[in-house]
Amino acid sequence: MRRRALALALCLAPAALPAAGAPQVSLPLDCPEGMGCYIQQYVDHDPGPAAEDYACGPLSYDGHTGTDFALPTRADLAARVPVTAAAPGTVRAVRDGMPDRLASETDAAALEGRGCGNGVALRHGDGWETQYCHLARGSIAVAPGDRVARGDRLGAVGLSGRTEFPHVEFIVRRDGAPVDPFAPSGDTRCGAAAEDALWAAPPPYRPGGLLDAGFAPDVPDYAAVKAGTAARDALPRDAGALVLYGFAFGARAGDVVALRIEGPQGEVIDHTARIERARAQLFRAAGTRRPAAGWPAGRYRGTVTLTRDGAEIARLETAVTLR
Repeated sequence: MRRRALALALCLAPAALPAAGAPQVSLPLDCPEGMGCYIQQYVDHDPGPAAEDYACGPLSYDGHTGTDFALPTRADLAARVPVTAAAPGTVRAVRDGMPDRLASETDAAALEGRGCGNGVALRHGDGWETQYCHLARGSIAVAPGDRVARGDRLGAVGLSGRTEFPHVEFIVRRDGAPVDPFAPSGDTRCGAAAEDALWAAPPPYRPGGLLDAGFAPDVPDYAAVKAGTAARDALPRDAGALVLYGFAFGARAGDVVALRIEGPQGEVIDHTARIERARAQLFRAAGTRRPAAGWPAGRYRGTVTLTRDGAEIARLETAVTLR
């Protein structure tokens, strides 16, 4: 059993004043309650080879022009999370038919000029446009020329195009030039959306966090963690080991991941791991081997915390039954 943070849509900040003549945009996906959708990467504001998001943080990469609204694991793709129109507009173009597949498992030639994968582009007038990338194959629900209202379904979050994680990349442009909806003028404020932000209600900035946590009978394969298939709800009493893992995003050098297991007879492990360098995503795991007499039957609870500069920024709790 896994536990996650509340969905992104449940904790919106107060509205900011939109740029003059610009569309006011809403979240481009309808995340189910409890799934824990999050923003993995923002528009890059650093003019050089480094990367910096609008809050002066590292959640971007060099040249990134969109905002990546992501699902915690690939298993969440089964929910067919709707991608929705962020503002009223007219469909300019669509693409469908590309497979939902990791870019690392796809022939690079097949992605040339098609990195957006399956997607939709909307016109909003006065040179403004929004684009929605990496949608699921066969999910596109609109056609060129269609008029859409705010919140209308365009498709579903997928894994098409040049991507390594399930998300919709939301891109805003004016006259063909990319615009950051958090800071349209390019003026970063290091912690808050700009006064001319395009959002009807800006999503709060999360400087990193925990995506998933679970128990396994051994240190899981990272691919299984990212796929959302590593966790077990129950294990036999003769399991060779009891391992707790946590899956995080936006980790920075110096962050600490703490993993604690408590069983029917008290503490099983209390382990901390210090992060040595910044990582877009990572997982850490800790556990112990089966005692000679076997595991005591019952409920085992795990707590994973992510701490930065001495302050806890994320916590997930999970549990497993040994029987």
